[in-house]
Amino acid sequence: MRRFSGFLARPLVWRFILILVIVGLLYLFYPILVEAGAGILGLFGFGLVLIAIAVGVIVWLVMGRHFPLLTRRWNRFVGGAILAIAIWGALSFFNAGSGVLSQATLGGKIGQSIAGAPGVMGVLGVIGLVLLGVIFIIPGKVWHAIVVIGRNCRRVFRSIWAHVHRPRAIITPGVPAETAPAEPTPVESGHIEIPEGEQAGQVERVIREHEPIITPGGWQLPPIEILDKPVEVVLSPEDVNKRAQLIEEALTSYGVEAKVVQTNVGPTVTQFGVEPGWDRKYKDGREVSRTRVRVERITSLANDLALALAASSIRVEAPVPGKSMVGIEVPNSVFGAVSLRNVIETAAFQKIKARSELAIALGKGAGGEAIVADLAKMPHLLIAGATGSGKTVCLNSVICCLLLHDSPDDVRFIMIDPKRVELVAFNAIPNLVAPVIVDTDMALKGLRWLNQEMDRRYRQFAQAGVRNIEGYNKDRSPEEALPYLIVIIDELADLMMAAFDEVERGLCRLAQLARATGIHLVVATQRPSVDVITGLIKANFPTRISFALTSQVDSRTILDAVGAEKLLGRGDMLYMPTEASKPKRLQGTFVSDSEIERLVYFWGNQRKSGTSFINFDEMGQLPSPGEKAAMYGDPLLEEARRMVKEYEHISVSFLQRRLRIGYPRAARLMDTLQQEGSVRTPPPKEES
Repeated sequence: MRRFSGFLARPLVWRFILILVIVGLLYLFYPILVEAGAGILGLFGFGLVLIAIAVGVIVWLVMGRHFPLLTRRWNRFVGGAILAIAIWGALSFFNAGSGVLSQATLGGKIGQSIAGAPGVMGVLGVIGLVLLGVIFIIPGKVWHAIVVIGRNCRRVFRSIWAHVHRPRAIITPGVPAETAPAEPTPVESGHIEIPEGEQAGQVERVIREHEPIITPGGWQLPPIEILDKPVEVVLSPEDVNKRAQLIEEALTSYGVEAKVVQTNVGPTVTQFGVEPGWDRKYKDGREVSRTRVRVERITSLANDLALALAASSIRVEAPVPGKSMVGIEVPNSVFGAVSLRNVIETAAFQKIKARSELAIALGKGAGGEAIVADLAKMPHLLIAGATGSGKTVCLNSVICCLLLHDSPDDVRFIMIDPKRVELVAFNAIPNLVAPVIVDTDMALKGLRWLNQEMDRRYRQFAQAGVRNIEGYNKDRSPEEALPYLIVIIDELADLMMAAFDEVERGLCRLAQLARATGIHLVVATQRPSVDVITGLIKANFPTRISFALTSQVDSRTILDAVGAEKLLGRGDMLYMPTEASKPKRLQGTFVSDSEIERLVYFWGNQRKSGTSFINFDEMGQLPSPGEKAAMYGDPLLEEARRMVKEYEHISVSFLQRRLRIGYPRAARLMDTLQQEGSVRTPPPKEES
């Protein structure tokens, strides 16, 4: 008996017996199973195959623990389910002909309920489900196709409209609207005189295809189509998933438990959101405690992760602001440029533009989101970056963004370009207060004029009983309103070397006081050392942008933090807004030379007759020390003058003690008093 029971316990024997039992039961209950199977097939039809596939996918997800894939690609799973339902409904339009489904369709009764009506309406419903599933699976490509189709339809409609309807009137620069001719000539149909050349032909074509936008002052604003709109590079999802898996494997190999829970694909870098895992302690094979992995353990592995990913360098943001994860920014295999037009057309930019005249497009973040700002709220911008990192392109983008939406009645520019090659391309626009300044002495006179203009505007505000430029321009005509003044300085280091004291004082006084008068500064330098960007300048420029730099020292000087030395160049930058605690990485907008030429052509041909520049030479020579002190307003100068009248003899040390100031400031006050004649210079001592 024991041998017989051992024989039956063998796996091969009891499996054979189990098969015999199942075959016997099927033979006994065959009629009942056939009848039940016919009912199930009539209900589900070939949808049973789709159900089996769905069950297999669920088992694969559960057994293989592929839940991160489900969270990252949930749209594809939803789209696949919708397509399966559409196929199930489409099967209901076909009959089986014979067999158990002779009384129903290939889709069964459930398929018939999905399709609804058996006629045209049912077919349309199934097609709608197919389109919905495709949208969920590839939303980006579907949206691009819709945009292309919509643009082509708009062009066809406008061409038909242009043949049927002719323009009603012409707005010519310098000519009032009521006196404009009623019939356009072929070249004048763009409402401005078009110069010769390839760029001029593109400007003419763009203007003819779009309705003109005329400001209350009679200026015509350029259409957005004057800028190019290149197709942005899209990174393949397979490459992103592979890198996420490499990051998890590399961290695990170094004993750090972590999981990639989010990926943000940007034009230059991809940010992988890593959620730290647990450090577990075991005793006798049982877990007794666990603590979160420290963030420092992940940040210290930056070089090791760069080696595992074969990347030039990576940047770790720990933690990501507002999220409980660590951001690992990895350079993309293919870099994509961010065009200025793509950012301007976003809803984020239009929202800021609706409430401010100084909206500027900065670029796109690590997740591809548009980053825009209001220059009036900054209120000044300090930019630093090594040669070729994209600093001048950023300045050009700021200027072009303002030229697209603001007329010379709204915004005027003072451009200082000591390098003589970068900003001179804008010399033909009517928005300039003076021609682009390339001489250092003229730049100093321009800063003096700005300080005097700021004081003059404050006096106007006091007479009108208003606090700022918005209150003054309210309910005023374009001729009476004050325009915003934007000061663009392309290289601050050259000015600081020429006249350190005066440039620092002038910039700081403008940065402190000029915001309410509508004067805003955009200053750039390629040498962010402490002798160029002094502590006083940094304190008055809270909003800063740093492009790629050569060392951590330069990064700390401009941003008060490291990180700019790991940027990739070509527009890759760190943006530090006023309200942020740490900088944000983004890819700056790019505007090509041809786009700048078209904008300059557009505005240059609207220059009104009688327009004159301000001559800074009429302001005289450089001021004396006494005039400087009066201009920049040392608050202790009046107290020092009172002390001169009260005491017979004063000295620098006397001013130090009584005014409680340092030696340099006391010496400057003493020099000022001697220039004014309030204090006589002591005669030199005779040698014995």
